[in-house]
Amino acid sequence: MIVEDEPKVAAFIKKGLVENGFSATVALDGQDGKMLAMTEVFDLIILDINLPHINGFQLCQIIRKHNQKVCILMLTASGGLDDKVKGFGAGADDYLLKPFEFMELLVRIKALLKRNNVSAQPQNIIKIDDLEVNRDTRRVKRGGKDIDLTVKEYTLLEYLITNRGRIIPRTELLENVWSVNFDTGTNVVEVYINFLRKKMDSNFATKIIQTKVGHGYFIH
Repeated sequence: MIVEDEPKVAAFIKKGLVENGFSATVALDGQDGKMLAMTEVFDLIILDINLPHINGFQLCQIIRKHNQKVCILMLTASGGLDDKVKGFGAGADDYLLKPFEFMELLVRIKALLKRNNVSAQPQNIIKIDDLEVNRDTRRVKRGGKDIDLTVKEYTLLEYLITNRGRIIPRTELLENVWSVNFDTGTNVVEVYINFLRKKMDSNFATKIIQTKVGHGYFIH
């Protein structure tokens, strides 16, 4: 999880992690970070200090009381010795200053996960409820049964999954799945969403792909 109140910074980190095979969830303030930390399971949390509602020091302490095992890396512009001491005292495992190079962040993440006996290899099998997607073999299962997808259907599904929790506009899907950088008026996105739904959702009570009318598509 990335707890960062600057959307561009959060998006930059998430994009880099996803490109390196990790799953990543973003919280834009301390309150949302707390809620996610209490209800979801994470291997590592990247935590800013200057956050709305609950600051990073407070959130780190709250998380530590709830979970002693999760790795916490503080990523912040506050680089004074007092802040570092306070951060480690609150329960952080590592402390990286902004601005930073993404590769250094990635190296530190892998080191923390390795130290904590969590595999630092990319998480190439993604599970959502009874849906399982193997990003190495591009094999998709639901309820233990194989789902046969075309290349484009799989690419669309993978993009939705790696951006899980975010509403994705059709223009973004056109650009990233079909390499069309402008809205041509085509309904290809809607057509392929329907293809996926027929193959993945039609025989199941829980619907994986959701629509926000007028905004786009998302997976919880």
